[in-house]
Amino acid sequence: MIKANAYGHGVQRVVEALPDADGFAILEINAAIQLRNSGFTQPILLLEGVFSAAELTACAEFDLAIALHLPMHIEWLEQAQLSRPIAVFLKLNTGMNRLGFPAESAPAWAERLACCPNVASVTVMTHFACADEPSKGIDRQWQRFLAATQSLALPTSSANSAAIFAYPQTHGTWVRPGLALYGSSPFSDQSAASLGLQTVMSLCSEVIATQTVAAGESVGYGASFIAPAPMKIGIVACGYADGYPRHAPTGTPVWVAGQKTRLLGRVSMDMLCIDLTPWPELDVGSPVELWGEHLPIDEVASAAGTLSYELINVRDSCARASADATLNGEWHCV
Repeated sequence: MIKANAYGHGVQRVVEALPDADGFAILEINAAIQLRNSGFTQPILLLEGVFSAAELTACAEFDLAIALHLPMHIEWLEQAQLSRPIAVFLKLNTGMNRLGFPAESAPAWAERLACCPNVASVTVMTHFACADEPSKGIDRQWQRFLAATQSLALPTSSANSAAIFAYPQTHGTWVRPGLALYGSSPFSDQSAASLGLQTVMSLCSEVIATQTVAAGESVGYGASFIAPAPMKIGIVACGYADGYPRHAPTGTPVWVAGQKTRLLGRVSMDMLCIDLTPWPELDVGSPVELWGEHLPIDEVASAAGTLSYELINVRDSCARASADATLNGEWHCV
């Protein structure tokens, strides 16, 4: 899955780092065409299909597969004059109730597609709503998918990141790793490391000033943190303009010079404050990691009451990043 600019990591950078990937899935047709023009030959699937009949011409020209989730899509295919047939993924709604044909209608649509000269191949797909929540699971959706597809003898795709780990019976022909591909766990109760996932993004900065705060004095906007005793505070050059979550509360973990400390007070636009009290030797220039190799992004996201996806994807709008997020690299805020 390389949608949303590869979850904020940069499409071109990610596909270059995954030369052995069996295929890529994306939303934007222009980005897919750019990949073809860059020399990538793997299957490329447009996850939301086409948005006009005219786009089918480009899909044929650049050998792009499309998801079909509306009768209109199939009508467009039947009426199009294409340079060659294209691969299609028949999207079934098994309970997510977002995109897709009613699961029970799969045989009828598959038969219709088999008669369409513009169709090179058909894969049947669905998407699970609760694969990451064991208490809810996928049983109802999985049984509907099996009932709808068992007579079709067609390739299938149903497993997202969570299902890849938790439900191997759903793997089918194609699996669709998304968040897990970028080193984040799809489960709230399992760490990325426990799943064998590796960090691919680091958000780093450094301490640019320190303050000694007396007991009873406050730190940051709104005076939301009051020092219970004399404290040493480090000021870090990173804030919500750089993609750090503004709503992260006091206590959110931060890594500084080999030590794990905590955020204090409100996050400012371009600065935040951390507790240096236990380490009086740390000073201006001490390296800080807001998430990355030493501090799992899932841990930061959990403390901030959000998802790791929301954190990694904000880098696209970060104007102060001195270096892009890279696979096995760093995104430095200065």
